[in-house]
Amino acid sequence: MPSFANTPQPPYYAVIFSSQRTEGNQGYSVMAERMVELASRQRGYLGAESARDAGGFGITVSYWSDEAAIRAWKADIEHLAAQEQGRATWYEHFHVRVSKVERAYSMT
Repeated sequence: MPSFANTPQPPYYAVIFSSQRTEGNQGYSVMAERMVELASRQRGYLGAESARDAGGFGITVSYWSDEAAIRAWKADIEHLAAQEQGRATWYEHFHVRVSKVERAYSMT
């Protein structure tokens, strides 16, 4: 995944997934790669940015054109299976927040 998502001019939406991983990989890396690949083919997907520290705390922000695209991604059958496995195996705790990006600026 590139360091910075190449997003359009606002408005657009951000889904912020903050999580604390459990110990061990247990297939997580393979599934995470698959979810990035699958999400990138969804209508309305604009990109993502992700970081995780050595203690297992991570934040992934995915960017979407509209709320309908976010709902479709949440309901994707393969994504639903990954969510269930995440609850059962990979995450001790997580939060999901959805926000509308009204302004964006950067330093290049």
